[in-house]
Amino acid sequence: MSPEINDLYEKYARGVMDRREFLGKLAALAGGTAAAAALLPALERGAAEAQIVPKDDPRLETGYIEYPGATGKVRAYSARPKGGEKLSGVIVIHENRGLNPHTEDIARRVALEGFLAIAPDALSPLGGTPENPDDARPLFQKLDREANIKNFVAAVEYLKTQPQATGKVGCMGFCWGGGTTNQVAVNSPDLAAAVPFYGSQPGPEDVPKIKAAMLIHYAGDDERINAGIPAFEEALKKAGVEYKIHMYEGAGHAFMNDTGTRYHKEAAELAWQRTAAFLKEKLKA
Repeated sequence: MSPEINDLYEKYARGVMDRREFLGKLAALAGGTAAAAALLPALERGAAEAQIVPKDDPRLETGYIEYPGATGKVRAYSARPKGGEKLSGVIVIHENRGLNPHTEDIARRVALEGFLAIAPDALSPLGGTPENPDDARPLFQKLDREANIKNFVAAVEYLKTQPQATGKVGCMGFCWGGGTTNQVAVNSPDLAAAVPFYGSQPGPEDVPKIKAAMLIHYAGDDERINAGIPAFEEALKKAGVEYKIHMYEGAGHAFMNDTGTRYHKEAAELAWQRTAAFLKEKLKA
């Protein structure tokens, strides 16, 4: 399936266009109405399979919450296992497309591992993530960097103080969210565990502020991000930060996103297994 067709279906699935417009554009890309009709079942099947945990999974309690941030109220998606037991918290930080169905699905996966997960919307100060994913990316340039970091640090405090919280909090994020996860680790001494996926690294001078244990995932085919690894690792070693770096050869940037064209199944499944085990180890009560 071409990236253009996948992107077109993603926009249709998000309600950016109606079915008639979608089918017309699909026919143009596929080479005719018959070819479009043949492709449609595969597209719909792939979208269903990409949602690992359904929105209405009976094992979970899900919904939207707000917590106080540096810029005012921050909206977030929340997912937790049903029941009254105390849970450790995990913040899930989205890519540069904002809080979308894929990120919410990741939060549900985290919840099924036994955590209270929240996925904050970084674009809350700008009115929230727009329906059209193409409209989201430019908004990230308008975010105040320091205020954005403080909004996510505030999520650590929120998860620490919930009635059913153990007080231990971890953070994980992807692409833009991976870089933000690194910044939360730098700026929140209360963070117990951090799992950045192919995220930009903090400055070496900030690394000694990290108190969290770090599990760091990189893609082998990700030259721009990987250029920052040697200085980051040297600073982690010098500061005595507990860390582990995993490199996934043959995978590219965004390999965890099973709704995108760069998804790498083997790398994603291994990274998830390692992440779940790490969070359970570091956040156990």
